[in-house]
Amino acid sequence: MIDHDLAALGDAFINFVHSLALSNKTGRAAGSKVKGTLLAEALRRAELREHMPSRMTTHKLADAAEALLVYAWLNGCVTIEESVATLEENSDSIEGLTLLLKKAKSRIKLS
Repeated sequence: MIDHDLAALGDAFINFVHSLALSNKTGRAAGSKVKGTLLAEALRRAELREHMPSRMTTHKLADAAEALLVYAWLNGCVTIEESVATLEENSDSIEGLTLLLKKAKSRIKLS
């Protein structure tokens, strides 16, 4: 989950699916960036922190969440549609991200 290139792509991926979910909820086009603090907290709630080295910053934890989510998408473990729906169904952003991370976790093998 510590891959800078995957994290960079994951940043664009999560902002894209979050923006689509927000657009669907509001009925108008919206662009949104997901804060790293939200991703880091979702990573903790999804019980993925244990797979990370100790003493990681919030920024690095957010990068790990982004890397995991885009890895799951690239490998066919989650779809864009499913990701959008998961975020759309939850009014709390952290809860939606947590559920999405849990889906990714359950569908890929973590080493």
